[in-house]
Amino acid sequence: MNTHHRDNRKIDPSLGATLADGTPNDNDRVEIGPTQLAFAEWAGAGLTAPNLQSMRAFRHKRIVDQLVSRDIGGLLMFDPLNIRYATDTTNMQLWNSHNPFRACLLCADGHMVMWEYKNAPFLVNFNPLVRELRSGAAFFYNTNGENTAKDAASFAGQVDEVMRAHVGTNKRIAVDKIMVHGLRALERGGFDVLEGEVLTERARAIKGPDDILAMRCAQHACETSIAAMERFTRENVPKGTVSEDDVWSVLHAENIRRGGEWIETRLLASGPRTNPWFQECGPRIIQNNEIVAFDTDLIGAYGFCIDISRTWWVGDQRPTNAMISAMHHARDHIADHISRLRPGASIDDLSLNGHVLAPEYQKQKYSCKMHGVGLCDEWPYITYPDNHMPGAFAGVTLEPGMTLCVEALVSPEGGDFSIKIEDQVLITEEGCENLTRYPFDAALMGN
Repeated sequence: MNTHHRDNRKIDPSLGATLADGTPNDNDRVEIGPTQLAFAEWAGAGLTAPNLQSMRAFRHKRIVDQLVSRDIGGLLMFDPLNIRYATDTTNMQLWNSHNPFRACLLCADGHMVMWEYKNAPFLVNFNPLVRELRSGAAFFYNTNGENTAKDAASFAGQVDEVMRAHVGTNKRIAVDKIMVHGLRALERGGFDVLEGEVLTERARAIKGPDDILAMRCAQHACETSIAAMERFTRENVPKGTVSEDDVWSVLHAENIRRGGEWIETRLLASGPRTNPWFQECGPRIIQNNEIVAFDTDLIGAYGFCIDISRTWWVGDQRPTNAMISAMHHARDHIADHISRLRPGASIDDLSLNGHVLAPEYQKQKYSCKMHGVGLCDEWPYITYPDNHMPGAFAGVTLEPGMTLCVEALVSPEGGDFSIKIEDQVLITEEGCENLTRYPFDAALMGN
């Protein structure tokens, strides 16, 4: 009886005190994380889970190093993904993204303070890198009304108190995103307010060893979820009753089953709605012998974004020669661009050179060739030559530990289909590793 009770208190009764990622094996814990299903699938695939304590320490050091190198006293974060990076804590991430009630201040001496919702301080306690817990970072109008300016001034006073205690007279503070009253309150308090996204994006661009392990696990979970979506699509579309929303809902459900978190967009379309691209999924009933294309934009296990795209031909007939040709063109496009990725490659060179899409695909090509990826789409952003931004990434070169998504949208102007494919890759010491294993559609490849 006692053994049965003890096992009920574990996420996985077959394990001891900790899970594969070093977190407590406590069925009632506050800290979110992967499910038993995800851990079992990763073990079956021979994947190693990250050590989350080591991952958190690596990220903490990345930010502190940015502060010290720039002689900045502290980084004040409101963006929930920057807070996730700095603390590995979450609290109603999507709601928080448009109602900023959390804040995190990381000082140049390593002291980290979290302003949390006053009724939920327990959400942060599992991370010892958070040395101090406060409340009072909410100063947006729908909750604070006419007291917004006053509450912002009170918050700025708390920031001043922490900064004086830990960095002395250094009043240089970097801020990522802040409400206007908060910005003005900091400036009235004598702070030299600097752009914080420079620090957060540069820090997040390089993934540590455990970040990479976590991304591999999240990639596997995402691709397993895609496989479930593809099975559902192929089994049910011929019945003539399946909508785009029905198909997309499978990816959401399978992501959550593995401890994933959300999907940033609704980029799935079918048939003629694939052209032009960027129509989000809706109630359209998918017809037999049509294209289904999607872009995952998925925030999965450990909060990692797995951003890959695939296009399927669904039906018992052969796709058109134009579709097959476009698919090969798209594959050649990303293969060429992936082959150019190595340490030292410059962003400007990658933007200005490489495979050129055929003229009929130029007008509706994707907005970029590739972009950074981590907890979401991240810096840097690599455009096509006609959208090149001189000076925006001057002198920036790829480094080991960067992760990128390589894009191809082959969409004939005035056509009735588009081909969308995208792979997620890791820059290594030797070159580049494609982390994406999901195959291209055999029918569209002409097989």
